[in-house]
Amino acid sequence: MDLFGFLELIGGLALFLFGMSLMGTGLEKSAGNKLKGLLERLTSKKLNGFLMGLAVTAIIQSSSATTVMVVGFVNSGVMTLKQAIHVIMGANVGTTVTAWILSLAGIEGSSLFIKLLKPSSFTPILALIGIIYYLFIKNEKKKDIGLILLGFATLIYGMEGMTAAVEPLGEMEGFRNILLVFSNPVLGVLLGAIVTGIIQSSSASVGILQALSSTGQVTMGAAIPIIMGQNIGTCVTALISSVGTNKNARRAALVHLYFNLIGTGVFLTLFTISDKIFNFAFLDLTANHVFIAIAHSAFNILCTAMLLPFSGLLEKLAYKTIKEDNKKDKVSLLDSRLFSTPAIAINRSREVAKEMAYISMNAIRQAFALIDNYDEKEAQKVKDAEQQTDTYEDALGTYLVKLSSQSLSAQDTTEAAKLLFMIGEFERIADYAWEIVGSAQEMYDKKIQFSESAKKELGVMMAAVEEAVEISVKAFDQNNISLAAKVDPLEEVIDDLKSSMKKKHIGRLQSNQCTIEMGFVFSDLMTVLERISDHCSNIAGCVIEMSNDRMNMHSYLYKVKHEPNNEFIKQFNEYSVKYAISRE
Repeated sequence: MDLFGFLELIGGLALFLFGMSLMGTGLEKSAGNKLKGLLERLTSKKLNGFLMGLAVTAIIQSSSATTVMVVGFVNSGVMTLKQAIHVIMGANVGTTVTAWILSLAGIEGSSLFIKLLKPSSFTPILALIGIIYYLFIKNEKKKDIGLILLGFATLIYGMEGMTAAVEPLGEMEGFRNILLVFSNPVLGVLLGAIVTGIIQSSSASVGILQALSSTGQVTMGAAIPIIMGQNIGTCVTALISSVGTNKNARRAALVHLYFNLIGTGVFLTLFTISDKIFNFAFLDLTANHVFIAIAHSAFNILCTAMLLPFSGLLEKLAYKTIKEDNKKDKVSLLDSRLFSTPAIAINRSREVAKEMAYISMNAIRQAFALIDNYDEKEAQKVKDAEQQTDTYEDALGTYLVKLSSQSLSAQDTTEAAKLLFMIGEFERIADYAWEIVGSAQEMYDKKIQFSESAKKELGVMMAAVEEAVEISVKAFDQNNISLAAKVDPLEEVIDDLKSSMKKKHIGRLQSNQCTIEMGFVFSDLMTVLERISDHCSNIAGCVIEMSNDRMNMHSYLYKVKHEPNNEFIKQFNEYSVKYAISRE
């Protein structure tokens, strides 16, 4: 091979790897919500997890990507280690799909049907459709399809480029001598592991082996150990990905390594001993695209069949390698490794936001209880909740901003914007809970109390606000538009309550039933309660607006205030009766 042949090989390899990455990106974007659905249906049953791993890897064409995804899921608490083991096993079988697709390039024959099956015949058409979809169609889903087709076409052209570049090697004595060295099974395994570890893709490594087989110098005896080694090399990606994760995530990466090491060790031993005894004739046959695909599939299926019943032992081995300590690991709720599957990253962000919402709601309830019965320990709980929501807002805000810079579908982009808006509202509600605690502490320290009439009025307003918070949080949790529609009528009632209570408060000041000092505390509490209800209105409005794939909050709030419908008026009247204060 001369310099130009080597450059052609490098160019073909670059196109091949880029095409694989491009196709995987398109498939991930297109199938993002389906992956989310698969995840939601996942149970601890071995078969379900195995099938999920197989399906996802067949979709995104990379067991490395699936395993990295699984490490991210375990690290973020989405998936248990036991579930992850079964998914990893499925991924090892799913990755063989790529080899079968590439095997089409090795089909030989002169009939029209055979020619049509060869990728070189239909790839130009796919490339043309792909570029039209990607450049000229505005629909995001069709753009993703265009990306998939362009990725596939690039991959096939890269494969053909590599095949053309290595063909002259078949005439070189030096190349034959090199292959003779790697006919040693142990050296073959090492070669497969090293090459795959460098390029971090067993699918790509198998594709390179298939390209080399076109020289006619690669025997099945040399190819099989290399294929075994490729399965070990692909573990490098997951191991690198697990750096800095929690213990269970690192265990998941180790399970991937142990699975392939044990499978390779067992079958390499059986392969070598059996060959010595029976002297398999097929090992001297020249390998081709199809034979390599068969060997790749057979090895992974046999490994899975052997180890799937012993997944519990793999789990124990991982626990023995990375031991538990007395301290519990802090689970990272959000993991950048999930960016490769934006739909699942969004789903995880939403779960964290829900947790934040309920923390805010409970903080309000705890704060209200302290008005009449202040307790330092309970006050600290509210402070802890407020600090926790601050942490959540920082972590979620940063995570969602980084996620938004990825290539997201229109639906995921909308959901990310919604969550960014929501977490700010929940954080402010928790802040107001702490302000209420400040007022309660002031009353406790100064040993001052509200008059009986002021207590009753404040109790009514707090009950209304507590319901507004509860409804808005549940509306967000359940994405329930009907619940969300109840918040604004209640918010209007709370505004009216404030106006009415303010007048009564002025009357009490004039009749000396209330002191100026208590008046300030009462006024502060009314203002805080009214602002909490405003944030509840914002949350409800966001739920309603986003259900229509838009987020024009100003327009929505204006319409609610100035153009109320019959349902709004009915709800407003019901809440007005429920939260009425005496007219005395």
